[in-house]
Amino acid sequence: MEEIRTYWTDLFAGYTKEDWLERKKELFSRRQAEILKISGRGHVYEIMQRDGEDHGSYNLHLSYFIRQGDCFYIEEQLLPMQFTLKGGKLSKHEEADKGSIETFTPPPAPFERKDGLRAPEQPYNRLAAVQYAERWWNDFNPQYHRFHNDDCTNYISQCLFAGGAKMWGSPNRSRGWWYSGKSWSYSWAVAHSFRWYLSGTYQGLKTKEVESPQELVPGDIICYDFQGNGKFDHNTIVVNKDAEGMPLVNAHTNNSRNRYWAYQDSAAWTPNCQYKFFHILSV
Repeated sequence: MEEIRTYWTDLFAGYTKEDWLERKKELFSRRQAEILKISGRGHVYEIMQRDGEDHGSYNLHLSYFIRQGDCFYIEEQLLPMQFTLKGGKLSKHEEADKGSIETFTPPPAPFERKDGLRAPEQPYNRLAAVQYAERWWNDFNPQYHRFHNDDCTNYISQCLFAGGAKMWGSPNRSRGWWYSGKSWSYSWAVAHSFRWYLSGTYQGLKTKEVESPQELVPGDIICYDFQGNGKFDHNTIVVNKDAEGMPLVNAHTNNSRNRYWAYQDSAAWTPNCQYKFFHILSV
């Protein structure tokens, strides 16, 4: 494992095709923010021998100490990594390739109830939602199923539920928003379905789509269509605001805390990226 520790000196500029750290620094510079310190630690959780080589996987926990004007904060991120040792020498070291569970796109549920009634509105507990987001940003609540490859929407749904959002629609997976034992609605765990649920929900959550990220406050939701092709891939929850009043978000896949909302430092981001901003009104 000494090879891995030695290789970390070249990690930031070398483990992907792009100079990732320089791109991240540039994005911070645009916000008049500066990375004062980067620290990282890794946890190896798997090593397999195959064809005379050692193939390993580990999680790299990165922390960035950031100054923006008179404001200081820490951004954190967990990157799943993989490496190959051949003859005791490091021959491969890169971010792990993650699959996706987000393949089903059900049609939006009907926007109107046949009986014309609405459930009573209740205040949204933003503090409880953010506290949950902070508690579980880099962990997985054992009370829920863990989606190993793509847990982002499952995590956001849990945050909203912690804030008092009401489940409904069970057992129809294409209806409502709910989680029950070994089953759940598509909107609970699929990013695209969740985005449409937020747009058209007529029971439980009441949301307002806003035009700009500045209008969001902690506890609100951002949806991401990285390719700009109409299929939403990712969701985050606002947990803080930076010195310029812009959202900082938490997310799973990859696990992130206090990350700048735009996600331009993500390998999934493209210049065609489209966003949806949802302010939660009531639950």
